[in-house]
Amino acid sequence: MTEPNDFPDDDPRHHTTRLRGLLGELAEHARTDVDKVTDPGAQALFATVAEVCRGLATAVQQYEDRSGNRDA
Repeated sequence: MTEPNDFPDDDPRHHTTRLRGLLGELAEHARTDVDKVTDPGAQALFATVAEVCRGLATAVQQYEDRSGNRDA
């Protein structure tokens, strides 16, 4: 897996790699919390947070893929 320190600080991928990791962690945390609560509203909220974070992580990954291809 790519780590932020694999890129210099002025390379956007240094920062996007960290963001993608944080979004993934938050998505996983929210997804596991769905099963820990009984309130349907909270369950829906946590599921939505998980999906939004996964979508954002995908968008960041797509940016990284495109910017990596420009360097080649």
